[in-house]
Amino acid sequence: MFSQVYYLIRKREDGSYLAAHPERGEREEIADAGYLLLFREQFDALGYLNKYGADVSDRFAVESIPGIQLKGILNRWGFTGIALVEDPLLPKVEFLRQS
Repeated sequence: MFSQVYYLIRKREDGSYLAAHPERGEREEIADAGYLLLFREQFDALGYLNKYGADVSDRFAVESIPGIQLKGILNRWGFTGIALVEDPLLPKVEFLRQS
């Protein structure tokens, strides 16, 4: 996992990363930054963005990151773990909590 390159979606406006919040209810306040969305391929990240955020896709950028830097990003931004997107069009996501 650490030797692989992953792709993230990041907001151009403030540099924050796109995250999933599977445990948050509709009325619950944001208690943490959620799960960092990771993609194995750049085209998967772009496909996800085009399918679910086509009207705001110009506000986001896809960036690559080596797996070795994941822990630093998780800690710096306060993410609970990672959400590895297996199929961006369904979407099929595997949630992994940071220990």
